[in-house]
Amino acid sequence: MVFSSIYFTFLFLPIVILVYYSVRNRKLKNLIILIASLVFYGYGEPKFIYIMLGLIVVNYFLVSWMCIHPYGTIRRIVCMTAVAIDLGFLFVVKYLSFFLRIVKGITGRNITIIGITLPIGISFFTFQMISYVIDVYKERVEQEKSILNVSLYISFFPQLIAGPIVRYNTISEQIRDRKESFEKFGAGTERFMCGFAKKVIIANNLALITESIFGASSLFETSIIVVWLAIIGYALQIYYDFSGYSDMAIGLGKMFGFDFDENFNYPYMAKSITDFWRRWHISLSAWFKDYVYIPLGGNRGGKSMLEIYLLFGSLLVYGTVQITLFLYGE
Repeated sequence: MVFSSIYFTFLFLPIVILVYYSVRNRKLKNLIILIASLVFYGYGEPKFIYIMLGLIVVNYFLVSWMCIHPYGTIRRIVCMTAVAIDLGFLFVVKYLSFFLRIVKGITGRNITIIGITLPIGISFFTFQMISYVIDVYKERVEQEKSILNVSLYISFFPQLIAGPIVRYNTISEQIRDRKESFEKFGAGTERFMCGFAKKVIIANNLALITESIFGASSLFETSIIVVWLAIIGYALQIYYDFSGYSDMAIGLGKMFGFDFDENFNYPYMAKSITDFWRRWHISLSAWFKDYVYIPLGGNRGGKSMLEIYLLFGSLLVYGTVQITLFLYGE
């Protein structure tokens, strides 16, 4: 189910809002949103619910085990295990087939290419699980005792499919205690409709134009002006598509009393590539900065650290290739 579908806009969302605002108990409200999120995610492919819930349960119990050991090697190993499970699953379902094709092309070996159905939104909820595990490990946030609250954080439907990526420390208090109001609901509705217009009216129609030009059999005979217009149209299309979804997610969050951080800040007005990435999909860029770039040393590591990372990366790639040939080669 997507935000721009008729089922979501005129059936799912009105029912969830009516049921949500018909109760006053905070825990019951959270349970209603959790059930709605699972229905939203399982629409069309119910089996994906079990995958997401399985990862949530594994991460919850690993974090609980990790917190039994406040310090020491065991705590570090448990944290690394949880992250490895999350990244390993993401790699298998999203990148394994692509990786097998690369290995087959490089080595010339006869490798069986397996086809795996990709669960929607897997990158976003995987990144959120990893950030929760690491933040608890580094004591930036306290462990969440309720598995229902952890499940709600991971599966909350407004930001489940296309972000923004929400940190647990920014939403934990809102899960337990937040304030709904007519003003916030009205602001959320306005923001949702703005994103809806970006996606349906602008992005979808630009997609029809760009696809008709780039998909034409006579593309190489097309006027250079038309091609440039298609390139510009595609740039606008992906912006209005992504930012439209983010606007709808932020608006939906406000409807239920949640406040999400902004995810786009006029990226095409950036003055440099660096400035562009600070403005484009802000939550994703910030996630990679805080959980990948800085932990690896950032720009403070120097040449020696860079050489170590390159060596480690080379060994990891070589080992993965050898394992792939062993498992899938004939």
